[in-house]
Amino acid sequence: MTYTASVRSLAYRLDFARSERTTDAVQARIWRGTAMWKGLNVGGNSGSAFPTIIMFALLFGLMYFMFIRPQAKRRKEAESMQKSLGAGDKVITIGGLYGTVVSTDDESVTLEIAPGVTARYARQAVGRVTEQVKAPTEHVVDNPVKEDK
Repeated sequence: MTYTASVRSLAYRLDFARSERTTDAVQARIWRGTAMWKGLNVGGNSGSAFPTIIMFALLFGLMYFMFIRPQAKRRKEAESMQKSLGAGDKVITIGGLYGTVVSTDDESVTLEIAPGVTARYARQAVGRVTEQVKAPTEHVVDNPVKEDK
C-alpha cells in the first residue's frame, strides 16, 4: 500500500465514521455555521443588518435624550442668564465669589465684591444670579386727562 492510498483510506474511514455519528442535517448546519463564521453566505441563511441598525438608532436616541438634549438646555439657560445681567444683580461666580454687578459690557461684567472693591470678570464666569434687580417700570396712565387749550 502506498502513502497516497493509505491517506485516502484513512480519509474515507474518518468520513464514514463522522457520517455515522451525526446526521446529514446536523453536519450541514455545522458546515453552514462555520461558513457564516468565516464570512461566507452559504444556503441563503444570512443574518439581516436591520436589527443591528435599529439597535444603534435606539442607542443613539437614548444617548441624545439622556445627555445631549439636557446639556444643550442648560447651556441655553446659562447664556440667557448671562445676557440678562444688569447693574444691581447679586451673583455668584463659577469660582464661588459673591458680588454685586456694577456695570456690564458685551464681554465682561464688573462686580463689587466688597464695599469700594471692584473686579472685572468675563460674562461666562458668572455661575448664577442669587437676586435680580428688576428694572423700574414707567407709570402708565390708563385715562389721561385732556387739557383745554
